[in-house]
Amino acid sequence: MPLTFKSLTVAISVLALSGCMSASQHRADVHDDSTDRVTVGVVQKEIRIGMAGGEVAATLGSPNIVSTDENRREVWIYDKISTDVSYSKSSAGVSSLILGASSAVLGGVGGSASRSAGAASKSQKTLTIIIKFDENRLVRDFAYHTSRF
Repeated sequence: MPLTFKSLTVAISVLALSGCMSASQHRADVHDDSTDRVTVGVVQKEIRIGMAGGEVAATLGSPNIVSTDENRREVWIYDKISTDVSYSKSSAGVSSLILGASSAVLGGVGGSASRSAGAASKSQKTLTIIIKFDENRLVRDFAYHTSRF
């Protein structure tokens, strides 16, 4: 079956566009979705007044800082910093070769075009959680703060 100019154009277009990805598609490919992260949602859902220290540690892991307040009661501080860096680069190219035939000579004309694009982004997030315990080592109060820049 002979290849028409229209079907050749469609085939070249499909091949050229199949190599293009957006920056968000590249970011999705390299994004880390670890399920064991300390998040505001985990604190809001899991941490409660009256919890034992062992339950807090099982939920949030080990604190970054353990200190005491003015009454010598334990205070646990979780200080998390996350940096996300993404870089995306796409390039596409089209090459063509048009063949012409006559009775004795086979000739060709070729051409090509290419394009590339890229994007980079960097963001940081912080989460600070402060958990205060009473004399019986039970949670008496907790607070958290998050920021993104």
